[in-house]
Amino acid sequence: MYQKDVLDNGVTIVSEEAPGVYSVAVGFWMKTGSRLEKPNEAGISHLIEHLLFKGTARRTAKQIAEAIEEVGGQLNAFTSKEYTCYYVRVPADYLTLAVDLLSDMLFNSLFRQEDIDREKRVVAEEISMYEDTPDDIIHDYFSQTIWDGHPLGRPIIGTIDSLSGIDRDLILSFFKRHYSPSNMVVSLAGNFRRQEAVDLLESSLGSVPAGKVENTITPPQTRAGIKSFQRDLEQAQICMGAPGVSLFDENVYHLQIINSILGGGASSRLFQRIREERALVYAIYSYYLCFLDSGLFTIYAGTNPAHCQEVLDLSWEEMQSLAEKGVKPQELNRAKTQVKGSLLLAQESVLQRMHRLGKSELVHNRIITIEEILEKINALTEADLQSFAAKIFDPKRMTITVLGPLTQDNISYPFALSQT
Repeated sequence: MYQKDVLDNGVTIVSEEAPGVYSVAVGFWMKTGSRLEKPNEAGISHLIEHLLFKGTARRTAKQIAEAIEEVGGQLNAFTSKEYTCYYVRVPADYLTLAVDLLSDMLFNSLFRQEDIDREKRVVAEEISMYEDTPDDIIHDYFSQTIWDGHPLGRPIIGTIDSLSGIDRDLILSFFKRHYSPSNMVVSLAGNFRRQEAVDLLESSLGSVPAGKVENTITPPQTRAGIKSFQRDLEQAQICMGAPGVSLFDENVYHLQIINSILGGGASSRLFQRIREERALVYAIYSYYLCFLDSGLFTIYAGTNPAHCQEVLDLSWEEMQSLAEKGVKPQELNRAKTQVKGSLLLAQESVLQRMHRLGKSELVHNRIITIEEILEKINALTEADLQSFAAKIFDPKRMTITVLGPLTQDNISYPFALSQT
């Protein structure tokens, strides 16, 4: 059963007790990410995530790491485009430690100049490492192309140039604007007692001033087309896709099933036809991203540059097949079973439960139950999916990015295939 409590200063607590496990996971979620950064702040959310591990008035960076590791726990964080999460998983007896440590990090960090200088160098190395991984960086290039000039199109990590312009005053200003109890959700899952957890959080966070946060966002405008990023590589890295749906769109469940059928695993259409039958790729898959007011559906492939156009053509054929011919009943049933199975298996992880609770409350201001999700998936029909595929796989909405030794003159739209 899910429980929800709200502290006087606005901190929202969502929890799910699971007495049969040995651990508890706690996540502190902030409704802020790279999307809310101004152009001169690009990468600051991710940098702040790093800095909160570098020391407080009570703990050094080493003591922060040791506090959790010495009890066999896990401490980590991640920054996304619309939220940031700091989380701990520990044996159930150490919930007090987990709450105290996370509270200390979020609201007592020192942001010393020497730590800022050092961590900017670390992040610069992270950016360089990312740039040297073409099958990762192509996804950022795709976002930058389809959402040119919009914050959702910028890389979460920032750039070397944007990082160099971030100083301590800018960090403190951003932190003050966004790191407020009224902008925060705490999620817990595992072996704990709800009232004890609420009391702990009240003791640790209740005295932090509520503050006031105003997050204003504007939806991105999509730019269709082809863009090539030239680099001397053995493979051509490809991303091909179109706008998807937002987190609030009921069609998000359609998207999950379409993704499973088209490129969600080794049994998917793309994998079977392009890798298994044609041996044109080693890796090919599809994925979707959903944001507060927009989304993306994307196909990724890595292939020999000589096969790039063929991979694009075959991928488009499969997209159009879904739009024009739909799916077979057995194919739909298999995809439903896959999606539902993945959802249910995730329930065996307290970290996954904590993550689902936190994100659901952060976005929807309520917990979307497993039963509700299963009901939505079970209700989908072949006609529903074909209609949705026809809408999303519209040639006028498609964008292609290619990273490798190809120019845009070497690549052409495969969309004429839909007219034959």
